[in-house]
Order: sequence, then C-alpha cells, then structure tokens
Amino acid sequence: MAGVGKGWEGVVLRLLRGKDFTFTVTGAEDVTKHYRRVHVTDGGLLAAAGESLHPTMWVRLWFESAGKPHTRAFTLVDPDQAAGTFSLEFALHEGAASAWARDAKPGDTIEATVQGTGFTAPAPEPERLLVIGDPASVPAINSLLDAYPQTPATIWLETQHASDADLPVRLDPARHEIRRVGRAGSALVDLVKAQLPELVADPASAYVWLACDTETTRTLTAYLRKELALPKQRVNGLGYWRAA
Repeated sequence: MAGVGKGWEGVVLRLLRGKDFTFTVTGAEDVTKHYRRVHVTDGGLLAAAGESLHPTMWVRLWFESAGKPHTRAFTLVDPDQAAGTFSLEFALHEGAASAWARDAKPGDTIEATVQGTGFTAPAPEPERLLVIGDPASVPAINSLLDAYPQTPATIWLETQHASDADLPVRLDPARHEIRRVGRAGSALVDLVKAQLPELVADPASAYVWLACDTETTRTLTAYLRKELALPKQRVNGLGYWRAA
C-alpha cells in the first residue's frame, strides 16, 4: 500500500536515520489456513544492505488502519541479493497487517522502513541453540537455523490453531527437536522453566534466542538472566507483539 503517511512514528524513524523502501508484490500463497506467504521485489533494500544482511533481519511495514498509519515488523524470508527478492510471512489474525496479506496480489506495493534490526553472532558459537517462539517468529527461527546448519537446536513453539502443526519450521530431524505448547495463559513460560534448565550445562556457553509476545519475552528474559545466570550476550530476546 504505497502512499501511506507515517505519522509521528515515521518522524521518529527518520530522526533515527531509518531508510525507506517500497516493495512490490509478485505473488502470494496460503501455507496454512492461518499462515500466508507474500513474495516481493525489494525496492533496492538488499543491495543497500550489502554485507550487513544478517539472520533474523527484519523491516517495518506500513499499513493503514482507520485512516491512521500502522507499522509492524516482519522478518525477511529467503532474501536473494542477486535477484533483489525475498518473501514475507504472516501469522493471520485480525488487524491491518493480516488484512493486507490476505488481499495481496501481484503489482500491489507496500512501504517499508529499515531501522533497529540487528544480530550479534554468539561467540563462541553455541553447542546447542535454545529457541523460544510462536507462529509470528517462525521466519526468524528459520533464518537462525539456516545460519547454523550444523548446530543442534531445541525449539519451544507456542501454537494456537490445529493448522499450526503444518507451520513451515525448517527442522532437520537429525539435529532439531521441537516442543509444541498450546497458547493458554502462562503455559509456554511454565514449560520453558521446567525443561530448559536441564539443557544448560554452563550458563556462559549457553545461547537462548526468543521472540514471543512482549510480556512472555520480558518474563523469560528476566528468568534466564536472573535465575539461570545467563550472561547478557547469551540471551537474545525480542517482543514481537502485545497480547490483547
């Protein structure tokens, strides 16, 4: 949706030197009943990123809701710098972003801003990735697994719909284990607290990546840092969304 004003958020991002791009839709597909993939050309973003392209890289997309600008962050899926293309994946629910994704067709455009994304590779590399997420963070989880193809991983994935069993998590059965938990109050937090400690032999060498709703991310980050004593650089947490 080109031409959407960006309001005060856009002003702040400009002050923070955010870079603007326009993406053009080339196709779309339903992965599940509640999950949709939209393919786009990048408007020059990947060339501008150059060597700074990194796992879990995300952009802010701009939507219009009730006549006002609305921004949400989405991870780049399978970026191809030579072709200038990537995809965007949407966990569908109510809201402006999902409404746009449901209707997206070739030729549609949407404005985006790059500001705030970043990834610090853990050093030394972890012996096992400990990953906590939900459908909205599946693209970022996949990019992390792609970046460490030889590293074992245990993934706790919060789900909401029966179709979430078919979410496109790129699992290698030889290296990856996924533990699914239905969305219900503190179920994800409780499961992680019960199971994760046994996988942390040494807090200094463990590595946890998590991206859930803001409250869950905040709660688990505090638990990992304070109760399990993981160093700050061994915990990468991002609150993707706020529960209603």
